[in-house]
Amino acid sequence: MRTFIVLIIVILQNSFSASCNAQGSFKQDVAIIHGNKQGLPDIAIDRISISDNIPTAYTSSENYSWNGKQWLKSDEANHSQLFSTFKNLPVESGKVLAEIIYKGKTYLGCENGLFVNYEKNKWKQVLPADDNYSWALKNVAALVVDSQGNLWFGSKEGVGRNTNGTWKLFTGKEGLPYNTFTCAAAGPNGEVWFGTERGAIRTEGNYFYYRSTRRWLPDNKVNDIAIDKEGVAWIATNNGVSQIISKEMTYEEKATHFTNLTEERHNRMGFICQNHLSEQFNVDSYQLAISDNDGQYTAMYGAAQAFRYAATGDMEAKKIADRSFKAVKWLVDVSTVPGFPARVIIPVDWHEPVNEQYSVAYNKRHQKNDPFWKDIFPRFPLSEDGKYRWKCDTSSDELAGHYFYYGIYYDLVAETEEEKAAVKQVVADVTDHLIRNSFKLVDYDGRPTRWGSFDPEYFNSIWGWDQRGLNSMMMLSFLNVASHVTKDSKYDEVAKKLRDEENYHINAMHPKEFFPPENVVPWDNNLGLMSFYGLINYEKDPELLMMYRLSLEYAWLNISKQKNAFWDALYGALANSFTKKVNEGYFDTSELFKENPLFAQSVIDRYGKSSLDTKYIKETLQRIPLDLIGYEMDNTHRLDILFDPTPAQEPDMGWGVDSYALPIDERGHVRLDRDAFDLHDSEGNGYSEHEGTFYLLPYYFAKFHDLIPE
Repeated sequence: MRTFIVLIIVILQNSFSASCNAQGSFKQDVAIIHGNKQGLPDIAIDRISISDNIPTAYTSSENYSWNGKQWLKSDEANHSQLFSTFKNLPVESGKVLAEIIYKGKTYLGCENGLFVNYEKNKWKQVLPADDNYSWALKNVAALVVDSQGNLWFGSKEGVGRNTNGTWKLFTGKEGLPYNTFTCAAAGPNGEVWFGTERGAIRTEGNYFYYRSTRRWLPDNKVNDIAIDKEGVAWIATNNGVSQIISKEMTYEEKATHFTNLTEERHNRMGFICQNHLSEQFNVDSYQLAISDNDGQYTAMYGAAQAFRYAATGDMEAKKIADRSFKAVKWLVDVSTVPGFPARVIIPVDWHEPVNEQYSVAYNKRHQKNDPFWKDIFPRFPLSEDGKYRWKCDTSSDELAGHYFYYGIYYDLVAETEEEKAAVKQVVADVTDHLIRNSFKLVDYDGRPTRWGSFDPEYFNSIWGWDQRGLNSMMMLSFLNVASHVTKDSKYDEVAKKLRDEENYHINAMHPKEFFPPENVVPWDNNLGLMSFYGLINYEKDPELLMMYRLSLEYAWLNISKQKNAFWDALYGALANSFTKKVNEGYFDTSELFKENPLFAQSVIDRYGKSSLDTKYIKETLQRIPLDLIGYEMDNTHRLDILFDPTPAQEPDMGWGVDSYALPIDERGHVRLDRDAFDLHDSEGNGYSEHEGTFYLLPYYFAKFHDLIPE
């Protein structure tokens, strides 16, 4: 963990000194957790204070001061947080919980109200009110005056701010996440921090940032907060101290961080995926791992570097993109079935007993709960040279990633004839495999893989009816990519046959399932939108483009409030390309859909412009944490959420009171194919770190397509 702490501090120091006023810079929050490894005892930290800009932490028996590297025992007196004795305070006020001097008057937060000393030994109850609320307060445990001279309180009812005698009150409806307060502290730039029984809250103006769980705090019970002169928050909890730093950073500096992180801890023979942490939360304990979707994840990382190369000309990006393409191609070349892409490649001495884990007995047991599970053994057969094992039963996830990258790499990175020929070969191999096997991925046992069927028989069966729209669209996309890359017209002919005889283009207008909830899975959004990229970019027929534009809108509207920067950027780029064609006169509406001459113009009128608000791309890119450990994040207790009322929906699904997903740094998602409306999520519970593609792909994709100004 020390490596991560040092790296973060260096990044933030450099970014602050070099780019504090740089165009495109933003505030990046980072938490550094202090515990026994840094010299603190394994007991509650009751208080924390700042003296000469040095934090001192107080326990029930000892004090510790921070010297910049370690907490050392201190002789500083532990002044308990005792309140003064106040005469004539109303008996019904209850216990005094907080005290502050504001404009020369003493304010007391009590169990049964907020009181002000308006004359010597005379008190009156303060009853805050604004246009929305009028409160008689309870449990006023937090009082503070900010650097701009405003009085703040935190109570059971919510938070209040008094500016020159005028109150502004906040509840969950105004974005307040929680209301069981323990303390408050003011920073140097107008910000205010509140401690609660379940996390810390920073408010800037009318906006609240929620910092809870191990991503931000060693324990959710916040006992005290102190802010140093740089605005760093030192937060005392029941299990250590959190140091939350907020410094200026640019998009490119953040991208450099994530590229370095991925190259150093996630590169296994050119394949990219999450790693495993043998010690919870400690990135220094990482072990390279495998996933079910190494091909897709490597392709997506390669695509990020391809867009980076196209946008910046950085030769490091080309080198990584080249390596990623070779890895993805190797997955096809290694299998013993022509044109069949493996999921994973590992050396024969891989430390996990993969075939023992997926034994025949395991397959039989698994089928009792999952009847679609494929019984195949070995799941990791040997390569022809005997040096590697490759995982079979490849899915549509892999194909979506492969084809997404094939076209991007061919267009943006492949420059020599040799490089272009390699892309043409692998695209032809995989596409010919699908055509030869009646639009199925057929494994080494001669049977289709579980999730690799794109054929009409499957779509019209009890097993595949719900995948008809998505898989029809994906197959047409694969054929468009193949036609574009190989320049072989046979792929256009096959696509036409699927449209004319099997209505694949009509199926594609329902691009995914929207109901019931059990049929709505977030990774289908990844598969669909990545496939739309090849489908629309390489389509030349104006009628088909209009149909696909409609389908794109339907797919995106369903997820448009998820604050997924990658999905938003994919939609925005494709919608803008359609707008460009409209403006260039590409569509002669008098010649299109002659059976209904009004349809073409109605599509242009309704969908001629993108409905994307790019501010959510920027928000998410800026707020993605630098730490991509998978933490458990539970937001079900928050005041500022609404639960999803959809019939048959899983519990713990919902969104913020603004109807959008909660911000990315306040939920547990560190992968691009997760449901942002999941309010209680865990991505490995601190035992995995995820690759930087989570930031790099949406950032460089959006940069290349001019979706974020810098």
